Amino acid sequence: MITSAQMRAARALLGIDQKTLAALAGISLPTIQRMEASTGHVRGIVDSLTKVVTALDAAGVELIGDNATSRGGGRGVRLKQGDAA
Repeated sequence: MITSAQMRAARALLGIDQKTLAALAGISLPTIQRMEASTGHVRGIVDSLTKVVTALDAAGVELIGDNATSRGGGRGVRLKQGDAA
């Protein structure tokens, strides 16, 4: 699952706003706004979440889950375990 912090961080890495992410994912701006307003894991319709993850991946952002390793090279950031999410 993706967290709201991951969504915001991914947009920051790409230098895009919520409106651009909504367009890339093919979903509405209010949906992105609701997702990013979630506490912890993003809540929403699975189809919408999948579209966001796919759009971020296509734009060049790899989302890394807890205890997962990165599958490739490139720059990025990762929140240390135990820190606020």
